[in-house]
Amino acid sequence: MANVKKPRVKVREQDPTLRARNFEEVSHGYDSAEAYEEATRCLNCSKPRCVAACPVHIKIPQFIYHLTEHDELGAYSIISEDNSLPSVCGRVCPQEKQCEGACILGIKGEPVACGSLERYVGDWAIRHQDQLPKPIIERNGKRVALVGSGPASLACGADLAKYGYEVTVFEALHQLGGVLVYGIPEFRLPKEGVVAQEVERVKSLGVKFENDVVVGRTFTIDDLLDKMGFDAVFIGSGAGLPKFMGIPGENLNGVFSANEYLTRANLMHAYDCNYDTPIYLGKRVVVVGGGNVAMDAVRTAKRLGAEAIIVYRRSEAELPARAEEVHHAKQEGVVFKMLTNPVEILGDEAGSVKGIECVEMELGEPDASGRRRPVEKPDSRFIIDCDVVIMALGTSPNPLIKQTTKGLETNSHGCVVANESGQTSRPGVFAGGDTVTGAATVILAMGAGRKAAKAIHEYLQQK
Repeated sequence: MANVKKPRVKVREQDPTLRARNFEEVSHGYDSAEAYEEATRCLNCSKPRCVAACPVHIKIPQFIYHLTEHDELGAYSIISEDNSLPSVCGRVCPQEKQCEGACILGIKGEPVACGSLERYVGDWAIRHQDQLPKPIIERNGKRVALVGSGPASLACGADLAKYGYEVTVFEALHQLGGVLVYGIPEFRLPKEGVVAQEVERVKSLGVKFENDVVVGRTFTIDDLLDKMGFDAVFIGSGAGLPKFMGIPGENLNGVFSANEYLTRANLMHAYDCNYDTPIYLGKRVVVVGGGNVAMDAVRTAKRLGAEAIIVYRRSEAELPARAEEVHHAKQEGVVFKMLTNPVEILGDEAGSVKGIECVEMELGEPDASGRRRPVEKPDSRFIIDCDVVIMALGTSPNPLIKQTTKGLETNSHGCVVANESGQTSRPGVFAGGDTVTGAATVILAMGAGRKAAKAIHEYLQQK
């Protein structure tokens, strides 16, 4: 019987004063005893709201029940029915807005720590690969190509392989994982211990990967279908094209997109003194934006030794970043300047950043997003001295695939248009994840990848 009065088991974390100077993982996660204690808090609801709130509808009470029986393998078997990357999702999904946000215990107290329990099960599976059942796969002779190796393609590829297809993933970069390796910092998502292991699990299903292949340059979608013998294609190439404000000074030395800054730090190991990756460190770094990417960039700058500042045009209540990431950033000494909007980046005689001119804002009426629209205060300009500015204002898909694929419909944001199953305007071409939605969450991308895998299977069975 669950004890509804039992307090939530806190997750152990690195001390903020230490972690602000290293790239080791912030959260230590649960051990087996902690996971058991937290699992016993679950009410095992007959109509679980947490499942309905999960984008891929993981059977949360069922996997948690197995943990109360000390049955990690059973818990993993339940999770893996719906989620190919539990160690990843347990770390980076916004559980407070999804499963945990819907938990009935959260009405009068603290919700069950679904995310931390999922991470525990995923990490257990990584450590006990030899105990995991090996699926029996019968190949059907048909081939599917996947573009990009991020979470959408990893989920899609895993399911297609289980259906019996020969799957090949084409990745533009030298390392596999997409946004999981280039976009999310090591201190939130370890690359070797987690991402690489999850990729290996997909490889074990027979999925093949080819690196350093830029679809649209090396060859096109049409080449995959017409010349290379693939029966269908899934586009999961993400949204890696950065956005800028269009204000004066954005071409100065020392101005970066968050995408470039994080890629240098994460994928190219610029945070590690054993690597020679060039990165402009800066002594005082201003990050413009308020989402999770902005938090990742500013916390990375802090760890690289800078005084790190967030500039955001709305108030803290409107910050789109996860509350946990904002809390961690504050603990680590990041400065937040709310209701502040840049109007110009200032440079010195050498063409390098020396400051950023901003204007104070106040909140007006709600806009289309439901958040109150920021309005400029008159005569309120001021300057923040800095030598690096990082723009974390969102991303859109790279236009290369659209430009080289005839008949592929995209919308005004450059995103591929696809229905709920991932079918695009081109027969046999499917898409999902950020390339369809724009920058979103890992779990939503995975869910789209799994839906597309099912649709591809049905399409090829009918064909």
